[in-house]
Amino acid sequence: MAELDTREWLLTNGLGSFASGTISDVRTRIYHGWLFVANRPPTERTLLLSHLEASLELPGRVVALGTNFWGNGQIDPTGYQLLRCFDINPVPKWIWGEDNWQITRLLVMPYGVGGSREWGVGSREEIFTPDSPLTTPYSPLCHRLLIQYRYEGKDIAVLRLRLLISDRDFHAVQKATPELQFSQMLGQHQVCLQAIISGGFGTPWHLRWTKGDYKPDAVWYWNYVLPEETQRGLEDREDLFSPGYLTVTLRPGDAVTLEARMGFPQEQQNTLTCTTFAEVLEAQQNRLSETLGGGWGERGEEVDNRLSPSDLTSHPLLRQKLLQAADQFIVYRASIDGPSVIAGYHWFNDRGRDTLIALPGLALEPQRFDLAKGLLQTFGHYCRHGLIPNVFPDVDDEPFYNSIDTALWWIETLGLYLEATQDWQFLAEQYSVVQQIYKAFIGGTLYNIQVDSTDGLVGWYAPGVALTWMDAVVGGQPVTPRYGKPVEINALWYSALCWASRWAEILSEQEIVADGARLIKQAQRYAQHARQVKTSLQKFWNPQLGYLYDVIEPDDHRNSQIRPNAVLALSLSHCGFSHQQGRQILELAVCCLLTPYGLRSLDPADKEYISKYIGDPEQRDRAYHQGTVWSWLLGPFIRAWERFYPEEPLPFDWQPLIEHFLSSACLGSISEIFDGEKPHLPRGAIAQAWSVSEIIHHYLRKN
Repeated sequence: MAELDTREWLLTNGLGSFASGTISDVRTRIYHGWLFVANRPPTERTLLLSHLEASLELPGRVVALGTNFWGNGQIDPTGYQLLRCFDINPVPKWIWGEDNWQITRLLVMPYGVGGSREWGVGSREEIFTPDSPLTTPYSPLCHRLLIQYRYEGKDIAVLRLRLLISDRDFHAVQKATPELQFSQMLGQHQVCLQAIISGGFGTPWHLRWTKGDYKPDAVWYWNYVLPEETQRGLEDREDLFSPGYLTVTLRPGDAVTLEARMGFPQEQQNTLTCTTFAEVLEAQQNRLSETLGGGWGERGEEVDNRLSPSDLTSHPLLRQKLLQAADQFIVYRASIDGPSVIAGYHWFNDRGRDTLIALPGLALEPQRFDLAKGLLQTFGHYCRHGLIPNVFPDVDDEPFYNSIDTALWWIETLGLYLEATQDWQFLAEQYSVVQQIYKAFIGGTLYNIQVDSTDGLVGWYAPGVALTWMDAVVGGQPVTPRYGKPVEINALWYSALCWASRWAEILSEQEIVADGARLIKQAQRYAQHARQVKTSLQKFWNPQLGYLYDVIEPDDHRNSQIRPNAVLALSLSHCGFSHQQGRQILELAVCCLLTPYGLRSLDPADKEYISKYIGDPEQRDRAYHQGTVWSWLLGPFIRAWERFYPEEPLPFDWQPLIEHFLSSACLGSISEIFDGEKPHLPRGAIAQAWSVSEIIHHYLRKN
């Protein structure tokens, strides 16, 4: 591997903790490091272990295996030039070597949630107990990483591993200052480390190893450069502290295993042995097999990133890789004591809208119904003012109800869950939430969200905020404000009314809820309102363009920009537009918005179109919904296409996106967004939940 390969890898642990880096082992982002721990799962993520700087002493010379970018413009050392190969399956593996020696490194991040039972209603108490300390070996929550080096060669070699550590927020960089010190306490084959920051204490953690001699040797390494942050217009220089180094003598065939774990060492901890790594890896494979379907243990090593391009979409192992990618986003949230979904790695937390849109692919298609039920129950519990949080709180904080559509996506997703499970008892439990949402939208709620009594459509007006999925704000002003009546919001509203009418009828027939006569009247009222909304949806029809207006603004002006929200409006469970209209909309979307990686957020012919998502944060935010391609929108496009063109094949080739998933950007995941113009470079978060989910939603239905 002569070139510096900066494609990325990602490991997660179900708690919001993660490890990430590049194939060439060079750090290019502030989010690259081996142990980011979520102190309040899945938030307050803190970098503890950046990496181990490795060198190998052979007869007559020392070989440096690492690679770093420095502030003086140099790349030193250049260990990537000795890198023979990299593989992501079943865990990240690097092999460095020359003719007479070879050293292999493996990393695994064990699942951090105690027990293997599926997420779901009623299971949390069995797994999480309020008095369990987070650092005991029997704790339900555990943040750790295991590292293994294995040596092959003709001669005895000495492996030197220098610790590079930190104690910083994962969005920040670390700087060497007198206020930042690190304490270390040495034990038998372990060292306990903790930052002391202006007299306060950071997160304690410890590193232990199966063999070798550790020498304290405190030194700062200054001025690492992180090129991806340079391109993003953010702070790109960092200092890392090294408390010391480990020296390990290795005979041919020898291995050394290390474990980095959050918390102080405990007396009851299992002994770290030469077999620990293999045991943890087997446990990981078994968990995936139990959770997502059989075959992981015996077939994990056969998965090949370089699948034949002739028929990628039908490869039997693609299902496993997609489900494994989906599993990385599912986390335990401490503040609600239940499941949630990380919107994307590296920098997103969990979000309500993203979770509900992603839920069918992450939970329903893989038949993880307990997970789906747990997520829906949690969101329903937090319904206030007829709204459902878009951002969940940390402990003791209030949720953020800054979304008009999250509540409507909750109803749409609840409908999909009920169609899949026929779980009418759960409907009975959640039906009051449906009523609460309806009453709040009718009577008016936060942000002047209210149904217009003249046409039955939902509108809103709140300057300075952005409540739809196109939510970028620059300088306190939304880039795409969409005040008034957005088209996909009212399509969701129509579908919600249809669901509500159907559910009232079902509950009256099932006799689960008392007062069936009242339910029948409610069903009639919802159905009548749905008919009114369906008629009023024609206000969005633009006959000159053969497309839908994106927004009916408060002054009744129609916004005629060609955006993907019209496609969203066609893709829901209940569609209020005619067959002819649907076909015309899709024809124009294919011409103006469709790419191999998703739909553009704006027609390239529009004067506001921005072709590339690059520059500083303000420039990127201005481009976010002004032409940038969103992969998750392929899902709604596919569902709309299959509704209006059921006999015709999809008008795009899957191969570029599947190849991206397998071998580009973050190996084994799908990026958040892509540039609007060829070559459609991946941008944004390297792994996005709804991007992965929508591909699963289609793929599992077809295979």
